[in-house]
Amino acid sequence: MLIAGFPAGAWGTNCYLVAPAAGEECVIIDPGHQAAPGVEEALRKHRLKPVAVVLTHGHIDHVASVVPVCGAHDVPAWIHPADRYMMSDPEKALGRSIGQQLMGELTVGEPDDVRELTDGSRLDLAGLEFTVAHAPGHTKGSVTFRMPETFDVPSVFFSGDLLFAGSIGRTDLPGGDHAEMLRSLARVCLPLDDSTVVLSGHGPQTSIGRERATNPYLREVADTLRGSGGGPTAAPRRGM
Repeated sequence: MLIAGFPAGAWGTNCYLVAPAAGEECVIIDPGHQAAPGVEEALRKHRLKPVAVVLTHGHIDHVASVVPVCGAHDVPAWIHPADRYMMSDPEKALGRSIGQQLMGELTVGEPDDVRELTDGSRLDLAGLEFTVAHAPGHTKGSVTFRMPETFDVPSVFFSGDLLFAGSIGRTDLPGGDHAEMLRSLARVCLPLDDSTVVLSGHGPQTSIGRERATNPYLREVADTLRGSGGGPTAAPRRGM
């Protein structure tokens, strides 16, 4: 399997291209702010043909390049219905103070073909299988994508802004909810195997085992489920 990722734009949002191998069809995950040139470079380098764009949530740092990328390759974009409005109205999604700063430099809107994600659904795209989990907390429509383990590759988990190396996504923007974020961590992340590779919306690669042992928020959730209580030590949050 081939996964080509790069940080894009002012927020360093990770965009990923996933394919069975070089020279094959691929799926693009979260083409955000200023991501289009990096997407085209990765497509040329690995001789890939995109068949779809899939989005972990609707914040502009994850979706700003959806229209040009989908338009250039005539492919659909998949997003949870609760976040779909954000593609056309980032100011409402981010709050006026942040949204106004961005509106002058961005062309917002939906691509021609938008399809909606549902919790527990399976996407079979480019010869790959992605299981969708609705994971609200950062936004109402946040989702994650999990790829199954194969004989030579561990399971891969695209966590968006749910889980980062050492932290979690912020919950202070419109639609954010800290308690809901902790429930999503418990429901979506804790059941995964320790060997699962975590590719986040921001920051470096990690694993579920590493985060289970060291991430203060994931540890808080696990302790609560065990009945030991306690709270997380302060840890910086990432993402828009």
